[in-house]
Amino acid sequence: MTEPVENDPAADLKRQVGVAAAALVEDGMVVGLGTGSTANYVIDSLGERWATGLRFVAIPSSERSAARAKALGIEIVGFGSHPVIDLNIDGADEIQRGTLNLIKGLGGALLREKIVAAASNRMVVVADESKLVQRLGEHAAVPVEVSPFGWESTARQLGEMGARVAPRHDRMGRLFVTDGGNMILDCALGQLEDPAATEVAIRAIVGVFECGLFIGRASLALVAGKTGVERYEVG
Repeated sequence: MTEPVENDPAADLKRQVGVAAAALVEDGMVVGLGTGSTANYVIDSLGERWATGLRFVAIPSSERSAARAKALGIEIVGFGSHPVIDLNIDGADEIQRGTLNLIKGLGGALLREKIVAAASNRMVVVADESKLVQRLGEHAAVPVEVSPFGWESTARQLGEMGARVAPRHDRMGRLFVTDGGNMILDCALGQLEDPAATEVAIRAIVGVFECGLFIGRASLALVAGKTGVERYEVG
């Protein structure tokens, strides 16, 4: 089960939306498993359904999510045997109303999360209501996954775009390292007028592997608030 998180007022909301998203999974599906606190509740809810007889296979976006799913008995597979994902369920740091464009990557797995999203027929994003924004960048910086070699140069070029760039550190104060051995630069860009153009510009910089702008990826958002779980769809 999901560990309790101290001083997390959204924990119950995350639990509600995790249960709602897990209910979308059907027998025989290939399911993408996201990374982060809300995704953990999804995985735990799927583990409960697995224990009662639901059968599917999963492709997790991080080693942490894979370990959590395996501990619950969920079968883990790879893209070699299952190149297309039926349903990808993942969290978000910001969700733009209307478009369902996203900022993701606070959990440190944005490159793998975008690979999973790109291979999916359908992406459902799960969050609590605090993640809804009118414009991306209202509260969250844009995470950018970069090569450790020359990251200072990459950071300088991101700064020339107008970003306030901060290399991410782990809890021990060391530079954060992703599952793929890369670094993350958190880039505060303010509210984005054209997120799609910003994504293209960031990805054009040499040394950048991927950025946390997920444009046109999600088709449904399940958002938990005081009145329950609301559905938001594109358009």
